[in-house]
Amino acid sequence: MSSAAALTGTQRDTLGTQRDLVVQGEHLRYHSVTALAPNTMPVTRRILLENTLRFHDGTSRGDDQVRAVIDGGGPPVDLYPSRVFLHDTNGVPALVDLAALRDAMAAWGGDPARVNPMIPGELVVDHSVIADTFGTPDARQRNVDLEYTRNEERYRFLRWGQESLKDFAVVPPGTGIMHQVNLERLARVVIAESGWAVPDVCLGTDSHTTMVNGLGVLGWGVGGIEAEAALLGQSVSINVPEVVGVALHGVLPTGSTATDLVLTITELLRSHGVIGKFVEFFGPGVANLPVTDRATIANMSPEFGSTCAFFPIDTATLHYLRLSGRAETQIELVEKYAKAQGLWHDPDRELRFDATVELNLGAVVPALAGPSRPEDRVPLHEARQRFSVAIQNVKGDGPATATVRLGGHDHEIRDGAVAIAAITSCTNTSNPEVMVTAGLLARNAVRAGLRSKPWVKTTLSPGSRVVMDYYARAGLVEDLESLGFFLTGYGCMTCIGASGPLIDEMSRAVREGVVVVSVLSGNRNFEGRIQPEVAMNYLASPPLVVAYALAGTMDIDLATDPLGHRADGRPVYLAELWPQSTEVHDIISANVTADLFTTAYHDVFAGDDRWRRIEVANSELFPWDPSSTYVRRPPYLDGVSREPQPVNDIRDARVLVKLGDMVTTDHISPAGAITSGTPAWEYLAARGVSRRDVNTYASRRGNHEVMMRGAFANVRLQNGVAPGTRGGRTLNFLAGGSETTIFDAAAAYRAAGVPMVVVAGRDYGGGSSRDWAAKGPALLGVRAVVARSFERIHRSNLIAMGVVPIELVDAEPDDVAPTGTERISITGLEALNTGAVPARVVVDNGHARFAAVPRLDTPREADYIRHGGVMPYVLRHLIAG
Repeated sequence: MSSAAALTGTQRDTLGTQRDLVVQGEHLRYHSVTALAPNTMPVTRRILLENTLRFHDGTSRGDDQVRAVIDGGGPPVDLYPSRVFLHDTNGVPALVDLAALRDAMAAWGGDPARVNPMIPGELVVDHSVIADTFGTPDARQRNVDLEYTRNEERYRFLRWGQESLKDFAVVPPGTGIMHQVNLERLARVVIAESGWAVPDVCLGTDSHTTMVNGLGVLGWGVGGIEAEAALLGQSVSINVPEVVGVALHGVLPTGSTATDLVLTITELLRSHGVIGKFVEFFGPGVANLPVTDRATIANMSPEFGSTCAFFPIDTATLHYLRLSGRAETQIELVEKYAKAQGLWHDPDRELRFDATVELNLGAVVPALAGPSRPEDRVPLHEARQRFSVAIQNVKGDGPATATVRLGGHDHEIRDGAVAIAAITSCTNTSNPEVMVTAGLLARNAVRAGLRSKPWVKTTLSPGSRVVMDYYARAGLVEDLESLGFFLTGYGCMTCIGASGPLIDEMSRAVREGVVVVSVLSGNRNFEGRIQPEVAMNYLASPPLVVAYALAGTMDIDLATDPLGHRADGRPVYLAELWPQSTEVHDIISANVTADLFTTAYHDVFAGDDRWRRIEVANSELFPWDPSSTYVRRPPYLDGVSREPQPVNDIRDARVLVKLGDMVTTDHISPAGAITSGTPAWEYLAARGVSRRDVNTYASRRGNHEVMMRGAFANVRLQNGVAPGTRGGRTLNFLAGGSETTIFDAAAAYRAAGVPMVVVAGRDYGGGSSRDWAAKGPALLGVRAVVARSFERIHRSNLIAMGVVPIELVDAEPDDVAPTGTERISITGLEALNTGAVPARVVVDNGHARFAAVPRLDTPREADYIRHGGVMPYVLRHLIAG
C-alpha cells in the first residue's frame, strides 16, 4: 500500500457513498456515512463506518465489515488509523524495533528504506525529565541539564529517526506532555489530504491517547508493536465494540471541578463495567462542559476501563480550535465535515446505545481518589475518616512518628504526612480552570500568611508552556513559588513515577516506619508507581494539591480543620481561601488567548539549541553502539526463518510468577526508579553506570537487557510462587526450589529448555499501555499467561510478542497453581496450525484439568501467534512485497 493509500484508502466507490465537500473553494471527496447509517447510530460507530467504507476492497469481506459496523456485531473489522502518536519511553523502543526491522530487511537482501512510516508518526519527548531539583527558581534548568546528560544516547537515536525516517516527526524535550500537545496543537479533528476529507483517527502508544476524544477525535492507546505495524501500513483488527452512552444533565456546582467530575465518572463507569467498550457522552449537559473539561474526562478513559471516552463535535469544539490558534480554514473543514457526516452533537437526536448511564453534573462533590486506585473515589468531607481506615490496611500495626529537622527546626511527623504534593500531568494541567483556581488559592494562602509544610516536596510540571505563560500574565507565578511550587519541567514527572527522591529527612522517617503520602493532580496512583518510598497516593485537583501541601498531612478534615493560622493566631480554613468562580473565569478570559498557543507552538518540531546540536548519524541503518546502556539492537528477529514454524502445545511448564487480581503493567514492568540490588541495577553497575546516572526503567526502554531484568521487578510485587517475598523474587525448581530473582530463574529455565507460564487473576495488565510488560516476559521465555481476565491493551501486547493469553472459564489462579510448584500443560493450541482458532484449550496442572479460552479474538491476532509475534509477521510480509 502506498503512503497516500494508507490514508485515503482504496478510493473505490463500491457502495456508492462518495460525495463532494467544498471548503473555501476547495473540492474534497469523502465517503458519506449518512448514506448508509441509521440516524440513531452513535457518533463513534459512524467514524468506524467511514473507515470501512474508505478501505472497502470491493469484495464480500468488505461488505461484511460494513455490515458488522452497522449492525454492531459480526466479524472483526480492519481499522486504518490516520496517524500514530508516541512518547519517548514507548517511542524509543518502537523506533528501536523499526531500526531492527531495517537491519533484518538488509540481512535478507531487501531494501531497508521500505521500513518507513506509511502514515504520519509523531513522537513527543515528555517522559524523561525527573523532578530531582525542586523548590528553587532554577529547578527547571537543573532538571533539564540532568535530563540531557542522562538521555544523550536516546536523544541522539531519536534525532536519527527524525532525520532518517519519512513522515516521522519529533517534538523535542521541554515542549509539554504528549496528550496536551496533541490537544493544543497536533490534533486535526478532520484531515484534508490528496483531495480527500477523512476523520482524524489517532492511535497512540500511551493509554491516555484518549484525551483527544474530548476534541472529537476518535483515538485510543495501543501497544507499541501494534503501533509500529500501523505505521507500516498494517490495519488494526478489532471487534466492533459495544457503545455505552453516558447521558449528562445539569451543570457542575460551584466549588466542584473537572477533576471531581472525572473521579466521579471513573467510579461510576468502573462500577457499570465498560472494559473493552466505547464510551460516548451525549445529552444536554455536554454543552455545559468546555473542551478542557471534556479532555480531563477523556484522559482518564483507561482508569474507568473503556477503549475511548468520546465527546462529539459542537460549537465548544470550534471555540477551542480557534482559541488554540488553529487556522480558520481548518475550523470550517471540521464544522462542515462533522455536520455532513452526522458527527455534530445534537442534544435532541435520539441515539441508540448498547447501554446507557445517567449522570447529573449538579450532584458532583469535591473528592480525591486513593490510596492506590483511581476508581476509589473519596468525597473530600470523608477523606480523614477513609484515610484512617486505609492506613490500617497498609501497615496494620500501631502508629509511627518521627522527628525531622528542616530549616533549623524540629518537626514531629506521623503516618499520613504528605511527602509529595505535585501539580502534574496533562489530565489537569490542560485545564485552565483548575490551574487558575490553584494559582488563586495559592495567592490567598500567601496573603493569609500560610506556607507549605517544610517536609513536603512541592513540584509544578505543566503539560505545556502555555500554562506558565498565562500564569505569568495573571501574576500568579510568584504566589505559587512562595508555596514552593516552582516550575520543575514540562513533562509527566510525578504521574509517571519520575518524582525523584524525597527530602532526605522524609526518607529517614520512612525507614523509621512512618507511612507517607503523595497528593498529585495526575491520573495514576497505583501502588509503587509514584515513588518507591511512598505507600499511599491520592489523586486530586490542582487546588487540592496546594491545600494538602499547606496542611502537610492526610490526617485532616479540610472542611472543618484549619490549614494554618494567621500571624495573629486566627485559624485559616480552606473555604475562605477557595477563589470565587467569577474571579477564575475573569482571569481566564483576560489571559488565556490564542496568541499564547501560536507563540508556544510556532516551531514545535525544531527544539532548542541543545536539541539541534545533537550529532546525527546520516544513514539508513542505525549504527548501534555495543557499549550503549540506553539503546541496543533487540533480539526479536534473531534467527527468524523465512517461513513461520508450527505452533506447539505447552508441556510441563513451570510457573514463573503467580499473581492475584488487578495486577497492573506497573507491577509487570515498572517505569520508575531502578532500585539498588535488583538485576537491572547490577547490570548497569557492572557497565560503569554511577548511582546518580542509573535513571529510571522508563528511560531505558531502548535496552532490552535492562528491561528483561526489570520484568516483574516492582518493589511491591507479591509473587505467590515465593510467598512472603516482595519485588522480583521467585523459586528456581531446577535448584531445589531455592529463592532467587525472577530474571535468574527464567535464565535457568531457558537454558534447560523448560517453558514458563504466568498465572494471574482478574484484569491482568491494567494501567498504562506498556509494551515492556509483554516484551519483558516474552524475552524471559514466558509462553503463555493464564489469567481470569485481561485488560484490553495488554492482551493485545502479549499477542504481539507471541505470548498466548489464556483465559480461565470457571477456575481461579489458586485452582490452577495452588502452590506454584505445579507443572502446567496447555493442550489444544496446535489447532492454530490448521488455520483455525480453537474455541477451548485445556490447562492441566498434573492433578486437575481446567477449560480455558485462548483470547485470540481476531484472525489477525491468530496470525501473529502463528508467526511468533508481529515483528516476524511484518518482516515476512515486507519481504514478500
